[in-house]
Amino acid sequence: MPTRTSATPGAPTWIDLTTSDAEGARRFYTELFGWTAAEADEQYGGYFMFFSGDAPVAGCAPGDSGDVWAVYLATDDVEKTVASAAAEGGTVLVPPMPIGDVGTMACVVDPSGAVVGAWQPGSFFGFPAYAETGKPAWWELHTRDYAAVLPFYRTVFGWETQSMGDTDEFRYSVLQIGDLQAAGVMDASGFLAEGEPSHWSVYIAVDDADAVQTRATELGGSVVAPAQDTPYGRLAEIADPTGARIRLLGPNREQAA
Repeated sequence: MPTRTSATPGAPTWIDLTTSDAEGARRFYTELFGWTAAEADEQYGGYFMFFSGDAPVAGCAPGDSGDVWAVYLATDDVEKTVASAAAEGGTVLVPPMPIGDVGTMACVVDPSGAVVGAWQPGSFFGFPAYAETGKPAWWELHTRDYAAVLPFYRTVFGWETQSMGDTDEFRYSVLQIGDLQAAGVMDASGFLAEGEPSHWSVYIAVDDADAVQTRATELGGSVVAPAQDTPYGRLAEIADPTGARIRLLGPNREQAA
């Protein structure tokens, strides 16, 4: 399975959850995905990490700024990235902030209104493995302004993109790094609910999307989009008890049979 020993500039390198109920999130995600959770670090506002086996997979930050999962893209120079984001029509939400010797983070808002993080690694580069059961599997921007965000990410994060479809029914591009497809951008202007902003989505690999979505409801969460087979796997979207949304990626039913 894919493993990493460093962060590739421009590619997703970390995910974390900001939540109004950190202890509830600890219970929900450990029981849902079989993760374990480290102790909260009061030096960093109660932040803690989730692990799948020995591998760090996600972070959790107590906060009252909304219950939401965030995606961080790697950068070699976060100051330059943030300055470029502002020059290319974005907004700086959180300026570069050193996190001890671990690394430096920032958050910007792209021209379509989606929040995305930037991470310049220090001693920590992010998740070492992905696309395995219980680990991050895919990262996808659902945007209301597809035409504006592609040049933004190309310039600010150095993306090379490849179009996978360019019709009104399916307009989609991927971040291409060599032979690797590392993230997706979807024109979501036709299906985002009224008032729903552009946003990044996180997918977690699971063995059985139907079973996991059922378990989510048993744990007090909800199903936003029921599991369905697609050319890319069986996909579902769930919400935890606070309303933070996360997606599931499992094998299609024929593959699992």
